[in-house]
Amino acid sequence: MTNIGSGPGRSRQTRVYVRGLGGERPRVPVGPDRLEAAARAKLSAPDFAYLAGGAGTERTMRANLAAFERVQLLPRMLSGTRERDLSVELLGLTFPTPLLLAPVGVLECAHPQADLAVARAAAQEGVPFVFSSQASVPMEACAKAMGDSPRLFQLYWGTDDEVTRSFVRRAEACGARAIVLTLDTTLLGWRPRDLDLGHLPFLRGRGIAQYLSDPLFRSRLDTPLPAPAVQPPRTPALLRAGAELAAKGRAFGLTPTQMRAAAARFTATYTRPDLGWDDVSRLREWTRLPLLLKGILHPEDAREAARRGVDGLIVSNHGGRQIDGEVAALDALPGVVSAAGSLPVLFDSGVRTGSDVAKALALGARAVLLGRPYVYGLAVAGEAGVREVIQNVLAELDLTLGLLGVRAARDLGPGHLVPLASQTQP
Repeated sequence: MTNIGSGPGRSRQTRVYVRGLGGERPRVPVGPDRLEAAARAKLSAPDFAYLAGGAGTERTMRANLAAFERVQLLPRMLSGTRERDLSVELLGLTFPTPLLLAPVGVLECAHPQADLAVARAAAQEGVPFVFSSQASVPMEACAKAMGDSPRLFQLYWGTDDEVTRSFVRRAEACGARAIVLTLDTTLLGWRPRDLDLGHLPFLRGRGIAQYLSDPLFRSRLDTPLPAPAVQPPRTPALLRAGAELAAKGRAFGLTPTQMRAAAARFTATYTRPDLGWDDVSRLREWTRLPLLLKGILHPEDAREAARRGVDGLIVSNHGGRQIDGEVAALDALPGVVSAAGSLPVLFDSGVRTGSDVAKALALGARAVLLGRPYVYGLAVAGEAGVREVIQNVLAELDLTLGLLGVRAARDLGPGHLVPLASQTQP
């Protein structure tokens, strides 16, 4: 019998269809819309709002998705291969696929095992995981769960440089392959879904595990901060929030007083509105790890990053969570790639499917970070749900390459896309 070829695409399809003969359907919906709906059904309104919401009227979120709709793939016939090579070279390493899991904060909103479940799933699937500064589990625990599997650390630079440096040292010690400095969250964006519910998880001690486990941050807890200008009303809801905060503190060996101080200090210091290019140069001096800048959209910022000696860029608009009405990340990608020269450019924001990954790679991205879909998988089925989402995205990417007539993911380029000028306008 002729070998009809294999790969993650055919393997995943076969597994799903064969199990379907026995009436078994996937635990995690395959379609992006159904996946999001399933996650919404599992989560409380505040938790879903935090994970799914965007800035303002969410025009940027919609623009991210619309940009993928405009880009059209152009297949070639009779040029396929029985197996596709998904591997990519990045940061001096070879990764088995061009997919990474993006840093997402407060994953305990999705599932009690939070970052730990994601770390285990990423390791099992051979996909790098970018630890978030706003994690619900300390980076050391996630690193231990991943063994030798690759991980990176995403850094938010707050107003306390010593705590920032401590995070960098901890990332080095736990085997991070790179530091990812996020540039687009020097202020928290205007997010109506959260505002309408009066819900910021950090005030409840959620998503600040990196801080609660950091010796330098903890050493600050006995130094009082000025009293906040606004005090919460004394209601039963406040008592419940206080109990949640105290329980979180006990898990980290902190008293209720220390935990209240930790939440207050975090919210007062975690953003840095005056972060500048000279800070990037300082960070470059602090670590020998590769340094990636996340949130680049303007070509001139890409050129300046190259002049500052960084090792790579991530084109991103934070999934539409920061500025309402800013440029879609995919629309900005070609200009940044052109300006970046030899710097590798990665991409996130709006990625939902394997064909989306193929489009970003064809537009010049070296690799792609997946965000909300794996979070929804986590909400639906924990670690297993994350694994299913990864498998589905990579399966579709593999099949897309085969149907395009592309032998390797790294071979994707503009020639596999319909030029925008040639597309039929409505």
